[in-house]
Amino acid sequence: EVCKKLLGKYPGVDARLFIGGKKVGINPKINNLMPGYEGAKYGLVWICDSGIRVKPDTLTDLTNQMTEKVGLVHGLPYVADRQGFAATLEQVYFGTSHPRSYISANVTGIKCVTGMSCLMRKDVLDQAGGLVAFAQYIAEDYFMAKAIADRGWRFSMATQVAMQNSGSYSIAQFQSRMIRWTKLRINMLPGTVLEPVSECFLASLIIGWAAHYVDMMVFFMCHCLAWFISDYIQLTGVQGGAPSFSKLDFAVAWFIRESMAVQIFLSALWDPTISWRTGRYRLRCGGRPEALDLGKAEL
Repeated sequence: EVCKKLLGKYPGVDARLFIGGKKVGINPKINNLMPGYEGAKYGLVWICDSGIRVKPDTLTDLTNQMTEKVGLVHGLPYVADRQGFAATLEQVYFGTSHPRSYISANVTGIKCVTGMSCLMRKDVLDQAGGLVAFAQYIAEDYFMAKAIADRGWRFSMATQVAMQNSGSYSIAQFQSRMIRWTKLRINMLPGTVLEPVSECFLASLIIGWAAHYVDMMVFFMCHCLAWFISDYIQLTGVQGGAPSFSKLDFAVAWFIRESMAVQIFLSALWDPTISWRTGRYRLRCGGRPEALDLGKAEL
């Protein structure tokens, strides 16, 4: 209904509504995208998840970053203001830990992209085999970005965030999502096994141990406090101002998220299977999944 209203609001825009998908591989998102991709007439394609809240000028912002040498423009994932502690926990993660690594990677030239909202050059994707070539992966966004980078194109970040606005959320869903992402990173990037060292509490323990000849606990607490303050400053930057929740809520959510980090990592190592969308998969080396139990619907 939303799409039909938009089509009616802008009758002069060359647009079509595609319903349903086309099975071309194991990835249900790619299967859903195929009819629209095959019907695309222009040089740029925008892949945007249904749970992303956009503004009237979001696409304009993306295209403004698509300069001559850029092949992909992506948005920093963040979360819209919602009710409940689970929403606060998600917002704290996507405003602190996630952008810290995401922005740092992109600033230093490491290709780090999530497919929540991406504008790409269609001809470059076609050179890589089109969307069909990525239907064999679960982490299609990583491999699409890699294919574009391998052809010499640069990446750029939009000035607007990719604002996640899912109507269904809980602490258990957040934890399951983080475990799934960690499994994918471990499988595709073996260096991820060192990831826990980048988390606050473990890094602070290492710092404290290194300075044990002074006072291990003092160094640990000071390091955690500095990290905590830096994270709050970063959150306000991503949010564009003070968050909708209190500083006490932030402190509780931050502590719980940091405490969950190692447990999430160990859970990802313990069970290599992934439950995602309509089925269960076992990851093979290189990111290719093997279907274990497909659901009733594959699209």
